[in-house]
Amino acid sequence: MKKIFLGLFLFSSLGLFAQKAKQKTSKPVVSKTKGNIIKENTKPKSNETVVEITTDFGVMTARLYNSTPLHRDNFIKLVKQGFYDSLLFHRVINGFMIQGGDPTSKTADSTAMLGGGEIPGTSMIPAEFKNNLIHKKGVLAAARDNNPEKKSSNCQFYIVQGKKCDTTQLNNGTSYSKEQKEIYQRIGGTPFLDQNYTVFGEVFIGLDVIDKIAATPVYTTDRPIKNVRMKIKILN
Repeated sequence: MKKIFLGLFLFSSLGLFAQKAKQKTSKPVVSKTKGNIIKENTKPKSNETVVEITTDFGVMTARLYNSTPLHRDNFIKLVKQGFYDSLLFHRVINGFMIQGGDPTSKTADSTAMLGGGEIPGTSMIPAEFKNNLIHKKGVLAAARDNNPEKKSSNCQFYIVQGKKCDTTQLNNGTSYSKEQKEIYQRIGGTPFLDQNYTVFGEVFIGLDVIDKIAATPVYTTDRPIKNVRMKIKILN
């Protein structure tokens, strides 16, 4: 049976996502410093891997968390293999996220349904949920199907755009620190995904690129009308 990854929400988040996706919101306003860096999306530590994601709308630079080593190592392996080069951001929802990494998207017809592709013969990745890693704007996280263990796709990922949140909305069973609540209030994110999908990195330069991709026109399937391709390389 074909697996369906993040964006279709064929499980408990369906109603919540549908409600949020239909809400009319203004473009998120974020606090920036020189170089388009959000203060809360911190620069990498000396021992963290840094990747550059080049797209048709510009370049993003991201750090990969060492606290999620299974996802980090899998992503690094695929980047070194050139796996992501020329793949599409095949699912784009403004105010929510941009998703890519489906291997079938590289040569897909413009009418093809995307999102079910996976690397054959490779296992899914066990969940690595961390209380200190939240779905703030700019984070990289792994897509998944509705498996009960919440294991991640072996290749598909998404980058959060999200929107600003009132702390009274943070009632999804996750305990948030004062700092985390303040981040969601000020720069936004998608808190209803916390502790459900593994976060494994964050964009710290080029957050405006997320907004540009998220704003591109899409079909009713959320696939961009004009292909948005990616190329990823390791910088250190």
